[in-house]
Amino acid sequence: MKTIAFIPARYAATRFPGKLMQKLGDKTIIRHTYDNTVATLLFDEVIVVTDSGIIFDEIIQNGGYAMMSKQQHESGSDRIAEVVADIDVDIVVNVQGDEPFVKKVLLQNLLNAFNKDHDQQIKVVSLMYPIVNEEIINNPNHVKVVVDNNSNALLFSRSVIPYQREKNISFAYYKHIGIYAFRKSALMAFTSWQATPLEQIEKLEQLRHLENGVKIKMVLTDESPLSIDTPEDLEKAKKMMYLF
Repeated sequence: MKTIAFIPARYAATRFPGKLMQKLGDKTIIRHTYDNTVATLLFDEVIVVTDSGIIFDEIIQNGGYAMMSKQQHESGSDRIAEVVADIDVDIVVNVQGDEPFVKKVLLQNLLNAFNKDHDQQIKVVSLMYPIVNEEIINNPNHVKVVVDNNSNALLFSRSVIPYQREKNISFAYYKHIGIYAFRKSALMAFTSWQATPLEQIEKLEQLRHLENGVKIKMVLTDESPLSIDTPEDLEKAKKMMYLF
């Protein structure tokens, strides 16, 4: 299977504009994400897809591969689908541009789900991480997911799901890690649909799949890399640089 990692990179992020060009050590966030994805050696190619000439130049001038998107897009998956349409690829991996600490084990876990899927029943795969910290569970910046008995997602939300009405029953909460892998056909179907009500109200693109009846296989991992959503996250990341 031909497998390509695409990194959607929007300059004007709502919560932290220009965050991908912020320095983390001696490199920008987007370069860390790109270089760490390339270093996994899991992909036939790694491509940054951006609406920004600044980000495009940052990747190209440092020996990387980048493409400019031509249209405005609400989600990273829509952005990469624009260029995927004309590329020969079987499995598309969407690595968010604000994941400078992405590791090989996470991406390998995604690909393993497809490698074991001999009947090609799985269309979309993503990752989840068990959480017990109540601050994270209640924080809308950390997306939660609940799954069925086959580890297919039932719902994603910024809210606490499920609501624990019965306090005597223990339950595992899971944080969604926003890295996806698609069969090309599933990604192209996704981008042909209009943004759905749940997607729009939660601002979570993965809900478009669920609202159109597409299952998302969730893979449990014990890794939860720090993504850069806010200036506070960047400060945490700078401290982590010495540990990574």
